[in-house]
Amino acid sequence: MTEHVARRDPDRCPSHPGAMLNDMLTDLRVSKVEVAKRLGISRQQLHDILAERKPLSPAVAAKVGRLFGGGTAFWVRIQGDYDAWHVDRTIDLSGITPLAA
Repeated sequence: MTEHVARRDPDRCPSHPGAMLNDMLTDLRVSKVEVAKRLGISRQQLHDILAERKPLSPAVAAKVGRLFGGGTAFWVRIQGDYDAWHVDRTIDLSGITPLAA
């Protein structure tokens, strides 16, 4: 049997955790009001995360990990991948010379 290693296209932006949560809410048919209440956050904060306007903070990631599963690290990693992808494309590092070991 041939082993296949899955690779993500590096030019494709990783999913924002809000997009994943939006899909989960649709699949579970649970209201945003109910989810915000269970997470202990405002409806507006949840709406901003789902609309991908705000990041998923580590504190909210812990709550999301408890409510939907996956744990804190999973959700923080998703946000970190999303943030890193954008930073790699927007921050100019050309003026920084790496230190030699």
